[in-house]
Amino acid sequence: MKTRYAIALAAATSFATTAAFAEDIKIGVFLGFTGPIESTVANMAPGAELAIKEVSDSGKLLGGKKVVAVRGDTTCIDSAVATAAAERLITSDGVKAIVGGDCSGVTTAALKNVAKPNGIVMISPSATSPALSTIEDNGLFFRTAPSDARQGVIVADILKENGIKSIAVTYTNNDYGKGLADAIASNFKKAGGTVTINAPHEDGKGDYTAEVGALAAAGGDMLVVAGYVDQGGRGVVQAAVDTGAFDRFYFPDGMVSPALVTNHGADLNGSIGANPGTNSPGAATFVDMAKKAGFTSGPFSPESYDAAALILLAMQAAGSSESGKLKDKVMEVANAPGEKIYPGQLAKALEIIAGGGDVDYVGASAVELIGSGESSGNYRQVKYENGKEVVVGYR
Repeated sequence: MKTRYAIALAAATSFATTAAFAEDIKIGVFLGFTGPIESTVANMAPGAELAIKEVSDSGKLLGGKKVVAVRGDTTCIDSAVATAAAERLITSDGVKAIVGGDCSGVTTAALKNVAKPNGIVMISPSATSPALSTIEDNGLFFRTAPSDARQGVIVADILKENGIKSIAVTYTNNDYGKGLADAIASNFKKAGGTVTINAPHEDGKGDYTAEVGALAAAGGDMLVVAGYVDQGGRGVVQAAVDTGAFDRFYFPDGMVSPALVTNHGADLNGSIGANPGTNSPGAATFVDMAKKAGFTSGPFSPESYDAAALILLAMQAAGSSESGKLKDKVMEVANAPGEKIYPGQLAKALEIIAGGGDVDYVGASAVELIGSGESSGNYRQVKYENGKEVVVGYR
C-alpha cells in the first residue's frame, strides 16, 4: 500500500511540476550558437538571459510569472536551419516572443516564414540590414541595433576624418554584407571618396588569396572588410596580411570583436573600426553586471539584454504575455515620457508599470526606437595599436 501511495505521490508531484513549468513564460533566445559569429554570440546570449533571469527572480511580472529562456540556433548563415529552429521555438517550445535573430538573412527568413504567420514578436539585437526597416512585419519586428543605413554614414565620416581618400571594399555575400557594403560605398562617394572595388567574398573557404589579389589590383588606401570575424572576414584579413596586399583595414560591426585581436594581433596596427555601443551610465552598469554573471559585455551583448528587457516590460504594459498584445507596447516602454530605466532596474520598471506609471527604457545601449521600431544608433569607435583594440570615442 505504501509503495502504491509513494508511486501515486511521485506521479502527482511530477504532474504538478510539469504543469507549473508549463505556466512559465518562455522567451526564445534565437542566435547563432554555431557559425561565423559564435564567438560574439557567446556573450550575446548570456546578455539576453541575464535580463530574463532578473525579471523572473523579481516575481513582479504579470502577478508573479516566472520566465524561462529557450535557445534556438540560427547558425547566422543557413536560412533553412534557422527557419526550422524558429518553428520549433514557436510551435513545440511555445515561446511567447523571441530575442533575435542575429544575422540579417536568417532573421528575415524566420520573420517572414515563421514569426509573422504565427504572430510572434521578434526583437533583434544585431540584424542590421537596411531592408529590415521596411519589411512587411505586421508590427511584430523591432531591433535594438541601428540599421546599416546609419552605419554607412558613420563609416564614411570616420574614414574621411582619418584622411582616407580611397577604399577597396569586400563583403560577405549575403543580405547583411551587401546592404552594409553598398551603404558604405554610397556614403563614402558622397563625401568625396573613391571606391576602387566593391566585391563579395564567400564564407567557408580555406584560401582567400584570389579575392585579395583582385582587391589589391584595384588598390586603395584602406581595405574595408564587411565580413564575419569567425569566418570569411578572418580569412580575407589573413590573406591580405600574408601577401602584403593591405596593411590597414576598416572593420564594421561584424568584425569588431575580441576575437579579431586574438586572431591577428599586431597585424592590425594602424587599422580602425566601429560597432554599436555607448558610454551611457547604463553601459557601465551592464559591464559590471556581466562580469558578476560570468561573461563579458562584448559587441551586441548590451543590445541583447535590452531586447529581452523590452519584451518583458512590454508584456507588463500590455497585461499579457501574448505577442498580439505586447507588440503595441514596445515603443511605449522604450521611449519617453516616463522614468528612465537602466540595467538592474527591471523590477522597479515592472512596479511602475503595474502601478499605472510610464517608463522610458534607456537600458545598456541607450535605447531610443525610431521609425517602425529600430535603434536610432550609437557607435563605439576604435583603433588598433600595439596589438590591442583601443576605444577612441563614441558617436
